[in-house]
Amino acid sequence: MMTGENMAEDTVNGRAAAHGKALYERVLASGGKGVLRRILDAYGFSLQKELGDLLGISSGTMSTWVRRNYFPGDIVVTCALDTGVSLQWLATGQGEMRASDPQDMVPPARAVPLYRLIAGQLKDGGEWLADRTLIPSTAEQPAYVDGGRVAWLVDLSVTNIANGRWLLDIDGNLDVYDIARLPGNQLQVSGNGTDFQCSTDAVKALGMVWLTLTPQA
Repeated sequence: MMTGENMAEDTVNGRAAAHGKALYERVLASGGKGVLRRILDAYGFSLQKELGDLLGISSGTMSTWVRRNYFPGDIVVTCALDTGVSLQWLATGQGEMRASDPQDMVPPARAVPLYRLIAGQLKDGGEWLADRTLIPSTAEQPAYVDGGRVAWLVDLSVTNIANGRWLLDIDGNLDVYDIARLPGNQLQVSGNGTDFQCSTDAVKALGMVWLTLTPQA
């Protein structure tokens, strides 16, 4: 169990020392009631109804977050951009809610390529301004892919398929799928109402998804 002292030692210059899988698991473990309370505090709300009215979220949805200890990533990102609070604090509860220097409160945005996924093809959509804290330092070729009702942040430099979510080219048609590697160079591919197995050479990976943005009901 991580104590408050351990957490303090694990934070350097206000930024989480953990990275990769450890940071991902820390974020997921910070969901539910805790992250909802931080979102309310960031907006200065005392009632969940105020948050629901602002973002168009039902009380049932927020109750589900608490009941299932769910981490609402899209709402966390929206809140950070909307209020200027620290994304690290909002996502994990660590560090300060706001930087002491107003100039440090909202890191400079980073422009990344924007693509629209239309009829199985990527169309150039210009640029998307992203909070720099959303982009891992390991992402060599980050891009924002807009699928209409859902969007993804993708590292187009990663094409060696592993378990996870991927932007795939299947017979010339592009879409995002969840992948599980199986013995014998086989893949379990699921998503968009499909679920099938195929060999690794039957699909082409165009990039690894590290963040999915979906609207809340």
